[in-house]
Amino acid sequence: MTPPEAGSRLDPRERSAAQGFAFRRVYALILRHWYLMRGSLPRLLELAYWPIMQMITWGFLTQFLARESSLVAQAAGIFIAAVLLWDVMFRGNLGISLSFMEEMWARNLGHLFVSPLRPLELVTALMAMSIIRTLIGIVPATLLAWLFYAYNIYEMGLPLLAFFVNMLVMGWVIGLLVSALVLRVGLGAESLPWILIFAFWPISGIYYPMDVLPVWLQVIGYSFPPAHVFEGMRQVMLEGTIAWGHLVAAVVLNGLYLSAAAAFFLRVFTVARVKGLLLNIGE
Repeated sequence: MTPPEAGSRLDPRERSAAQGFAFRRVYALILRHWYLMRGSLPRLLELAYWPIMQMITWGFLTQFLARESSLVAQAAGIFIAAVLLWDVMFRGNLGISLSFMEEMWARNLGHLFVSPLRPLELVTALMAMSIIRTLIGIVPATLLAWLFYAYNIYEMGLPLLAFFVNMLVMGWVIGLLVSALVLRVGLGAESLPWILIFAFWPISGIYYPMDVLPVWLQVIGYSFPPAHVFEGMRQVMLEGTIAWGHLVAAVVLNGLYLSAAAAFFLRVFTVARVKGLLLNIGE
């Protein structure tokens, strides 16, 4: 007599949960990374180190320019706000890519996907960890900006939330692309999280308006959300008005890019699983 399949012995509700999306598996993966991060003081210090160092550096530069330029004197916190928003995107990228590569460094992907964990649940957990890592890095820097330079970025109100979310989502886009590429070509590409994101540095108008750039470079810059976010930020700080055109453009572009990046990651993941790359991770 042929023994029944293992899956047939499961309760129908348990079998349905194993086959579909389950938030408890997402939570379990978030909990794993949270314990890993919480148990390592160097990891926690690294999250806050760069935002604080950049805030201090650009804060001193702002103080110098405020004495030399009437324009900057009218908006003394513009450079501090810019560096903090840029770091949201930077941390959003690292929050996904480093969390994913920690699984690869530990050679744990094969173990994870012996369980009922789904690739989409992995992506959701990585995004959640990205939010946690970003907040740990950014919040202390914003408090120090208030203590050292009397600059309160939270005075921007709701526009700040819109800027934060758009920069975070663009960080997710880069993080998913990097994770997919590292999964496909191996850990020899593990420097990509730091390389790819800085390709956006000169075309995003972080510390200068976009009209400084040549027209053809403005076209390229405006095809990505960061340029719209930083232009919108300057309008809020200098004119006190919300640039709805830039905000809508950033949201639409982020929606398109995030959908494409998630699809690309899931496709590469499927190919990697078929080819056995989850168990053969190396340089």
